[in-house]
Amino acid sequence: MKRILIAGGAGFIGSNLCERLICKGHHVICLDNLYTGSMENINHLLDHPLFEFINHDIIYPLQIDGPIDQIYNLACPASPPKYQMDPIYTLTINFQGVLHLLDLAKTKGATLLQSSTSEVYGEPEISPQHEGYRGNVNTIGIRSCYDEGKRVAETLIMDYHNKYNVDIRIVRIFNTYGPRMDKNDGRVVSNFINQAINNEDITLYGNGNQTRSFCYIEDQIDGLVKLMNSNYIYPVNIGNPYEITVKELADRIIKLTNSKSKIVYKPLPSDDPTNRKPDIARAKEILDWEPNYDLEKGIIKTIEYFQTMKQ
Repeated sequence: MKRILIAGGAGFIGSNLCERLICKGHHVICLDNLYTGSMENINHLLDHPLFEFINHDIIYPLQIDGPIDQIYNLACPASPPKYQMDPIYTLTINFQGVLHLLDLAKTKGATLLQSSTSEVYGEPEISPQHEGYRGNVNTIGIRSCYDEGKRVAETLIMDYHNKYNVDIRIVRIFNTYGPRMDKNDGRVVSNFINQAINNEDITLYGNGNQTRSFCYIEDQIDGLVKLMNSNYIYPVNIGNPYEITVKELADRIIKLTNSKSKIVYKPLPSDDPTNRKPDIARAKEILDWEPNYDLEKGIIKTIEYFQTMKQ
């Protein structure tokens, strides 16, 4: 049994990770300030003997009593409306917050896994995107607080490894979806499903030809856990390489929900990437990982979740 800290543990990915690790018999400390996380995601765990919750913002110093074996850092708003709401705070989480977690990992002798993002690749000039690609990020755009925040976090983590020998892992997460997504987070899967089940107009930004690659939450958690328990310190893409246009996704969700929704088009936001497709050769080789859920199976499970939440 390991004692594991999950920063951002009340969020979408974090809460699913808490549940998975408890089921494996580990003691989980969930750290979250509930800025975008929700107690609803972890209420069912509060009475579990292997779970504890601490309300704390990682931009402030933290002290955790007792040993810690592993730290997963998922503490950052991940949807554009949420991270753009206070861009300076987003940047602070990704530098000052990561710095505090690195100091904790150094003190405790813990392994730190940093949740980075496909957004470090910016508006990609190659497809699929592999870990060696250095990206094409607009440093002064409306999305740069998140993109550049995650990039500087990777740098800080690698420098802590090089200077202090802190044991690190870096995962570049591609679009992830599934149960416990926030229906108001502004991402296409949650937007489209909720609009479809309510028979509302589905809002499509731009012409709908921009592509995304969607990874189901269970596959994503498998990848995170495998990476943490490897000995690989360099960035690894975790995502589903199946690529689909946003318009095709909307059509598929309308069909699966038997919705009467119509598609309406709105202007494309600034710096919205035209394509996302992970090269997962490294994950296959290093972790023996690849996704198991096809898109339709995962979307059906996500639709069922949002339909239950609506009742």
